[in-house]
Amino acid sequence: MAHISFGLASSHGPLLSTPPDKWTLRVKADRQNREHAFRGGTYTFDELVELRAPENLKQQSSLEECERRHAQCQKAIVRLADELKAASPEVLVLIGNDQREIFKESLTPPFSIVHGDSIDNIAMDEAALARLKPGLSIAHWANVPEESVTYPCVAELGEHLVRSLTDDDFDIATMKKLPDGPSGRASLPHAYGFLYRRIMNDMPIPAVPVVLNTFFPPNQPKTSRCIALGKAMAKAIASWDEDVRVGIIMSGGLSHFVLDETFDDDVLSAMKSNDTERLAAIPSHFFRSGTSETKNWITGIGALATTDLKMNLIDYVPCYRSEAGTGNAMAFAVWQ
Repeated sequence: MAHISFGLASSHGPLLSTPPDKWTLRVKADRQNREHAFRGGTYTFDELVELRAPENLKQQSSLEECERRHAQCQKAIVRLADELKAASPEVLVLIGNDQREIFKESLTPPFSIVHGDSIDNIAMDEAALARLKPGLSIAHWANVPEESVTYPCVAELGEHLVRSLTDDDFDIATMKKLPDGPSGRASLPHAYGFLYRRIMNDMPIPAVPVVLNTFFPPNQPKTSRCIALGKAMAKAIASWDEDVRVGIIMSGGLSHFVLDETFDDDVLSAMKSNDTERLAAIPSHFFRSGTSETKNWITGIGALATTDLKMNLIDYVPCYRSEAGTGNAMAFAVWQ
């Protein structure tokens, strides 16, 4: 029977693949955004500056600090790649989310699984790059190759997961191939492209992508449902009649686009102790905007908590790009 032999989780934000002197490219958009989600409230940029003044975030977003924290993140990414290579799982289950890259407003399932033979990561032409927002095009190389490539999937495991999860009362949308998204391309979401490009270093391991809707109301799954999904996936993997080592890989998070180190610390400590009840009890208003991607990690924890694997937090790096606390909290972990 198949068994879960390894786990890995990584943030995938564009700051990880942007030179630190360019981290401020997104600050103009931060200033224009009048609905920054932070804990239970919604704030303008200037309101956040005033609210968080005691935290000295101007110093924490200085170029010197950006350079130091960027280097710290690169070291962690290399470590993740090395740990994955050393663990050598034969099959991966990739847990990530979509940000209107494959699903349109007309159709947004809470959970979906790819059960085809392959997925494509399609190169972007100059026109597509020009349409990206400032601060995103500079980091696209970390998600999209220069030339289109095809990654192998594990159709048998994908279908087995769908059947098993359906038997366990999960309604799963299925994809034989990625649909043409809002851009008109069958675009691999960056949550997965980052894993292939920067963690697998373009040497893909056969995988089953699992896609969550963490961003878009009204049907984002609750954390308790994500945990239940992870547990049900672990059960399905254990019942798959193939003697293979399976790795659970989670992409996204932690707190962003406004950082909240208290939230991150609470989540990471609960994960380290496999305290799924504590994770399920975190109020839903914390999981808004980019911070919602933490549910990708929480889903993986549901699966990994059923094993004897232990979490090793390789690093946690709060990457601030402004005095308002905007940016991305980066975290990197393995389960061995």
